[in-house]
Amino acid sequence: MAQTITVLSQKGGTGKTTTVRTLTDAFRRRGVHTLAIDLDPQGNLSDYFDLAGNDPTIADVLCGRSRASEAISRDLISASIALAEVELRLAGKMGRELSLRRTLAGVTDDYELILIDCPPSLGLLTVNALVASDRALITAEAQYFSLRGVEQAMEVVELARDTLNPNLSVLGVLLNRADMRTIHSRKAFASLRESYGAKAFKTVVRSSIAYAESAQRSRSILDYRPDLGQDYLALASEVLARLPALRHASEPAVRLVFTRSGEGAYDHDVSRRQPSPAGLSPAGSST
Repeated sequence: MAQTITVLSQKGGTGKTTTVRTLTDAFRRRGVHTLAIDLDPQGNLSDYFDLAGNDPTIADVLCGRSRASEAISRDLISASIALAEVELRLAGKMGRELSLRRTLAGVTDDYELILIDCPPSLGLLTVNALVASDRALITAEAQYFSLRGVEQAMEVVELARDTLNPNLSVLGVLLNRADMRTIHSRKAFASLRESYGAKAFKTVVRSSIAYAESAQRSRSILDYRPDLGQDYLALASEVLARLPALRHASEPAVRLVFTRSGEGAYDHDVSRRQPSPAGLSPAGSST
């Protein structure tokens, strides 16, 4: 049965969707059969995977118009603005917090890992995700109000665990979009470590306009900017270390290939390829 992780944040702009998109890619490259679910009516994750407008969506699944297995396309269940209306409909139903868990029951045996991207709020859709999950991963930006939002997210996770899902636990807290050259970001990271100890991931994801550019092009940051992608590869290793059932996953056999334009790409079959004129560097290198 799949391990299910909800990625949540109390506010927008914390890199939550990028985290789901890139971790999904990183896990798949390690051979972990991974399903991504877009549970945000904005549908940004679907757009990032270039599957916006794909039918049926998670809204159809929650309404009973489709089975979860029928809504999967390229190992993603997409979302659309119709999900906002579905959330309103669910609000008046008995057992509304269990809706997602029930609908996913038919696909959990088909995957090793499921990642759920939540809306930037702590409403009914997020609660549904938490009830359907084993772990919660909270993202935070290196800003005061974002760090305050971590406290609120923690409270919602604890409430879901105490009342609806006793098996739920916090996988970790990720500091995202941080510039560790600044005192502010370093203090934010120190604050997370002080407040949450080992729950705070050691990996910090650097801030860069390249994430917005990669989303616009529907490309993983692992391919668009492999140097930045190293942050998420390190995070993926930390996550796997906290999931005993998935420790069999191996590191991807890749190297970074940098072109003269400065953009990199992963070379997955290095044994059959010759070094490019621009040269090759190890996966741990950066521009």
